[in-house]
Amino acid sequence: MTEVRNYIRGEWVSVRQGREIEVRNPADPSEVVGKGFLASGREAEAAITAASEALPAWSRLPAPKRGEIVERAGDLLRAEQDEVARLLTREEGKTLADAKGEIYRATNVLNYTAGQSRRMGGLTIPSELPKNFAYTVRQPLGVVTLITPWNFPACIPAWKIAPALAAGNTVVFKPSSTTPLTAAKLVDIFERAGLPPGVLNLLVGASSDVGDLLTRDRRVRGISFTGSSENGTQIYALCAARGVKAQCEMGGKNPVIDGIVSGAFGSTGQRCTATSRAILQDSIADDLLGRIIERISKWKVGNGLDPDVQMGPLVSEQQLNTVEQYIEAGKRDGAKLALGGGRPSGLPRGFFIEPTIFDNVRPEHRIAREEIFGPVLSVMRARNYEQALEFANTSEYGLTSSIYTNDAGRIFDFCERIETGMVHVNSPTVGGEAQIPFGGMKSSGVGEREQGPGALDFYTDEKVVYIDFTGAARTSKFY
Repeated sequence: MTEVRNYIRGEWVSVRQGREIEVRNPADPSEVVGKGFLASGREAEAAITAASEALPAWSRLPAPKRGEIVERAGDLLRAEQDEVARLLTREEGKTLADAKGEIYRATNVLNYTAGQSRRMGGLTIPSELPKNFAYTVRQPLGVVTLITPWNFPACIPAWKIAPALAAGNTVVFKPSSTTPLTAAKLVDIFERAGLPPGVLNLLVGASSDVGDLLTRDRRVRGISFTGSSENGTQIYALCAARGVKAQCEMGGKNPVIDGIVSGAFGSTGQRCTATSRAILQDSIADDLLGRIIERISKWKVGNGLDPDVQMGPLVSEQQLNTVEQYIEAGKRDGAKLALGGGRPSGLPRGFFIEPTIFDNVRPEHRIAREEIFGPVLSVMRARNYEQALEFANTSEYGLTSSIYTNDAGRIFDFCERIETGMVHVNSPTVGGEAQIPFGGMKSSGVGEREQGPGALDFYTDEKVVYIDFTGAARTSKFY
């Protein structure tokens, strides 16, 4: 069993009293993976102070030198990927194959961002005035708060921490208290990569205890959040009132026009890009739904460390109860339960649920409108492509979508008219790459996109510089 600790000013700090936390293996809750106490306002204040005091030296370090530390962290994570993946599976529950895939992507993010530190340039811009040189530079925001969820406890922190550090900011990192051990392992890797004390601080605490300080303290100049739309909207409004930058990646209710198994049930459906709605044209619906059911019926549900398992448990008893409530809501609304809907036999101890499929789901049903974060696929039937597109766009969310078709005209029409920030053609709604922007429209996100060439933009302010080289002080105005 591992002690749950915070990391402040380059030291691992234990909390000795307060609200206790136990991290249990979702596949076998009798196994306590980690234990400790949640941080309080005192630890939050110490973390912000440490980040503030470390800022001057870190921000003055040349960007390529900062990138070298991020690069070393990526190399260390790659070397230790098997160990970290096993920890992730024991803590979060996803299959070992999914965990290894997440670690692989996290290393790509770290290595890519390290390279971006060498391209953190500005622009030279022609001035209307003679002998006047104008250019832009990007400078770090300062202290930033990074708040991450439990469903990707390595990858999402990596794609926030790496650009924040490469841009010259110092960080207070608050992961989900459901998955603090993977977060601590990532911070440990950054420490061993050579990160100076105070530059990266880890705070394992409940939002009710530390959230106010992390979002309202005047020394915090930027907040990057991934989580629920409700919390993200509140954070964005708070930042707007304070005049600080905010980046909020929120929920999704992602449609596929045709269907895909891995997108709906991979990672037990616990990802913001999960395929939660399959919109099928009537002419192919029965045949395609039959194939989906046949395929998923062969999946083995169980402990994610078992190599023969395709789907692990939900992350917690609370999440299991939430998914079961949505399944009951689907039944009440009149959707047809086509597969699953209960707890699998032979797995009495873990937080397991069967892969579940509802047919004849209508746009007004709760399971069609709300993010479930579980292995529940809502099948909606449409007369034709136009109605399918209408159903797809009824959602308040707009993260990602997918269409399966060989019709080139329909592909381009869908890409133009679908109201999502990311579009897949003939592939599932899930996935992303370090060098490609990630983010959504509507209630799925506000602020600048994460990842890709512009990942560092959120973590910097743009400064414009005018240099007069006439040899005398210029007194004339532009107009």
